[in-house]
Amino acid sequence: MSLETVRAEISIVDAKIIHLIAKRQELAKKIAAIKIRDGIAIHDKKRTEEVLETVFNQAVESRIDPVSVQKIFEILIAMSEERQKECSGDGNLP
Repeated sequence: MSLETVRAEISIVDAKIIHLIAKRQELAKKIAAIKIRDGIAIHDKKRTEEVLETVFNQAVESRIDPVSVQKIFEILIAMSEERQKECSGDGNLP
């Protein structure tokens, strides 16, 4: 297998990751609508802790660096909360 072949596979994985992040952002918009309807705060400390614990454990099981995975998910959670703020009128949609 050549370097170019493996890099092409990585590019495919990267595109899938971007697609999944976009999907996560779309779901965040749906969450915003529910939170607005039900008068729930955007930041949910308990849910954040649950997600970070879950991804940590999944990373351990997958034998990848769990601390780095948690950092990635901290960014994803921040992106989701920002999207929710935009949808609730606390920010501007891009």
